[in-house]
Amino acid sequence: MKIKHLEMKVDKVLKKDGIKDIVDPVRLGRDGKFTFRCHPGVTCFTRCCRNMNIILTPYDIIRIKDRLGLSSDMFLQLYAQPEILKETGIPVARLKMLDHEKGRCPFVSGSGCQIYSDRPVCCRYYPIGMASLHQQGRNSDREEEFFFIVRENHCKGFQEPVDWTVDSWRADQEADLYDSMNRGWMELMLRKRSFGPDTEMPEKARRLFYMVTTNMEKFRHFIFESRFLDTYEVDEQTLKEILNDDTALMKFGFEYLKYSIFGAETPAIRLKKAVLDKTINKILKNRRKKQKKGAMLNK
Repeated sequence: MKIKHLEMKVDKVLKKDGIKDIVDPVRLGRDGKFTFRCHPGVTCFTRCCRNMNIILTPYDIIRIKDRLGLSSDMFLQLYAQPEILKETGIPVARLKMLDHEKGRCPFVSGSGCQIYSDRPVCCRYYPIGMASLHQQGRNSDREEEFFFIVRENHCKGFQEPVDWTVDSWRADQEADLYDSMNRGWMELMLRKRSFGPDTEMPEKARRLFYMVTTNMEKFRHFIFESRFLDTYEVDEQTLKEILNDDTALMKFGFEYLKYSIFGAETPAIRLKKAVLDKTINKILKNRRKKQKKGAMLNK
């Protein structure tokens, strides 16, 4: 998709939602410069924390639920709702806004964000937006990242005399850490998108995807207290790491979904030989049945 077409698409979406003059159409690289500072002294402080469509990444959920001392189940019940992304058909968790308080974020008070050091990556990027272009060519087939400014009319932070580059802002906001943690999740999104919009994810696969990417306790139970380890080969070191470490479990989950839903090879997990042999024999048996049935119909 060309940059001009992408800008037109974004503009169309924003106008549809009744929001105008939000995106600065200037495409920025990592050394792109802008001026911004948000602090309690600006008159618009926390105004941007309302009526936001914040998709929670897997790492967002781990950080916030640990900060609040909640289980994944309880966090999801209180603060999130499942949603199917239209672009990919993939299930995600969206942060619930407080409808009775003009769509305020549940973690924002008059003094600011109450979970600031563990806030979602979406909030960390603001006022920077990130997009990607799918590059196809003879020698490449990749996603090219670029950035742009999200300039809301009410925001006074752009009048503050503090200079940034995209890279220095990302470093200050720990965006690189969050991006590295969610890289496997984004790879899954790209894999699904590469299948095209008409390829739907089966309901069973959707439920599995949502559980693995949002609920570490349930996923851990699935691994250690079901027949999972009778089916899959996982090395001992990995099992030790994922037994108590949610971040390690999250990364393992990305590999598991890549293998189980998208059929991609990964060194993290594989079918046990006995299970694989049984599966192959079943496929061959079914194939022979079909061939035999076809031969009888042709007589």
